[in-house]
Amino acid sequence: MTVAVFSRTRNGAALPLAKLPVAPFDAFRGALLSELSSGRRLVAFFAAPEEGAAASLWAVLADDGPGTLGVARTLLPDDRFPSLTPAAPQAHLFEREMAEQLGLKPQGHPWLKPVRYRPSWRPGHDAWGRKEGEPILPAVGDFFRVDGDEVHEVAVGPVHAGVIEPGHFRFQCHGERVFHLEIALGFQHRGVEESLLGGPHRHTAARMETLAGDTTVGHATAFSQALEALSGTSVPPRAQAVRGIALELERLANHAGDLGALAGDVGFLPTASYCGRLRGDFLNMTALLCGSRFGRGLVRPGGVLFDVDDAMADELRRRLDETMKDLRGAVELLFGAATVTARFEGTGRVDPATAESIGLVGPAARACGVDQDVRRDHPTGIWRFAHVPVMTAHDGDVNSRAFVRWLEAQRSADFVKAQLASLPKGGVRNAPKELRPEHVAVSLVEGWRGEVCHVAVTGEDARLRRYKVVDPSFHNWMGLAMALRNEEISDFPLCNKSFNLSYCGHDL
Repeated sequence: MTVAVFSRTRNGAALPLAKLPVAPFDAFRGALLSELSSGRRLVAFFAAPEEGAAASLWAVLADDGPGTLGVARTLLPDDRFPSLTPAAPQAHLFEREMAEQLGLKPQGHPWLKPVRYRPSWRPGHDAWGRKEGEPILPAVGDFFRVDGDEVHEVAVGPVHAGVIEPGHFRFQCHGERVFHLEIALGFQHRGVEESLLGGPHRHTAARMETLAGDTTVGHATAFSQALEALSGTSVPPRAQAVRGIALELERLANHAGDLGALAGDVGFLPTASYCGRLRGDFLNMTALLCGSRFGRGLVRPGGVLFDVDDAMADELRRRLDETMKDLRGAVELLFGAATVTARFEGTGRVDPATAESIGLVGPAARACGVDQDVRRDHPTGIWRFAHVPVMTAHDGDVNSRAFVRWLEAQRSADFVKAQLASLPKGGVRNAPKELRPEHVAVSLVEGWRGEVCHVAVTGEDARLRRYKVVDPSFHNWMGLAMALRNEEISDFPLCNKSFNLSYCGHDL
């Protein structure tokens, strides 16, 4: 990382702010663009309120090869700064978020629109000149338009058929061919990051489990790691193993559900029906761990609240063997059907260069041949001692996204069985210590959708001065938009299922 701008740290470690220089903006911007052009990834990019300045800007970069993270910060004397987005598309949504949260104005941003349609944290500072108290309605504003003979626009949502979350989709089409898809979210914004200022509060851990309900364990683990780093709290080896088991059961449940949903979308009912039941079987294994099918109440700073005895371990292994046998049968039916592969192959393709330029993460990235996984590249907890092979494909289409899920499910099952057979002795939780003042910690977890990132910064009072959450969906919604280019509009439901992104994880 660039000397005097980026300070090196590692996943799950705390960095004293005294060792993090405040770089001049030009040096900050130049170093950030240089690092990104050298292959580093933009993990988080955010602004924080700052006395005596408009705001501070913070950037977190991942260098996956050596497994290091770089953190940099700068001060903005006023609300305006040159946008990084034209040179670094990964910054696109982050800069729009800064504009909305703190009224900052990234000059030269190609499409500066609200992300979550809420007032600025700084009264009197609005990037779009809106007056205080003026109603802000989701998805009301300008959209890209393509003009031309026989070009038409199709608007879908925010209310959809079926029980799914709200999101608005605008398609620019020529006949059935999609030129461009613009996605407007923000209908479920809850003000999570602003509410965390001055925390952590008594309810914070429970709230973290609700950021994206199907990623309960992923977000709870990321939050716990951040606080453990800031407080110097160690986690017992047995608790590390239990966290890993719960995280992989979460991955298994959702991957099985996604494979079933994809099968249902092409009318292949045998696999759709099987996987609906099998997802429930995996969720019930998590319930056996902690009483909640989604893992609520399991992971807390210092470890876990529930232990695994020998009888439970034996029962989990038995259930896992039976369920994986059934899942294999359902998946072999799916990929063995010519009608399925005809719909999957070549549909919704994202090429590797695009995937890297927009910062895709998780199975969506690995389906494009992007070889990255937090468990291997930035290991914490049990991942420092147990290796899970990274599964990739290379076509970047619906078929690749589906097949990567099946490959990952098999590796997850192997991992869970191995951990259940060799659980370390000892307790499952150490008492959390007090947070240290003036520190920053970056916590990464490979959730089932991809990289979950939490960045926590403490102030002089040892309370949270800023807390940044980046759900993998925040990175990947643009991937769905790119997957639809030059596809038929009738392919949208299938492409959408193949990404299966979280609305509320994006909206926060």
